[in-house]
Amino acid sequence: MSRFRKGGKKGGPGINTASLPDIVFMLLFFFMVATRMREVTLKVKITKPEATQAVKIAAEDRNKIINVYVGKPTKPAVHGTAVRLQLNDAIADIQDVGPFALEEIGKLPEMDQKRAFVSIKADEDISTGIITDIKEELRNVDALKIQYGTRKTAVLD
Repeated sequence: MSRFRKGGKKGGPGINTASLPDIVFMLLFFFMVATRMREVTLKVKITKPEATQAVKIAAEDRNKIINVYVGKPTKPAVHGTAVRLQLNDAIADIQDVGPFALEEIGKLPEMDQKRAFVSIKADEDISTGIITDIKEELRNVDALKIQYGTRKTAVLD
């Protein structure tokens, strides 16, 4: 006769982890490809102005943008309290905008150079005189396609 064990529990089969490294590397590769790293560290404070009508930039056009940031410095002890321009990671003067735009357009592939545009991302409290000066510098170097960075707000009827 056989003996039956009461209360004895048999362990179930273990989980097969042979494919776990494949899954981990697949997720790692996905996030490496899909994630876009921030390229510029802002040194000026920007609160984008509100807009009732805004057009979102297409994904294929995002690499043709040349950003110009305008605002008050985040570190007034280093850069002062006056309104400053930031081109890439450097604080610059208005006279530097034209040569900077030409240099950045020159870095683009030839077929994208004519479709490149300058995006002015300015604080909402900045005077329009500074924006006009930036536009004049861009006009001097034939960078005539300009876009303004805004935040879209709900339209109330």
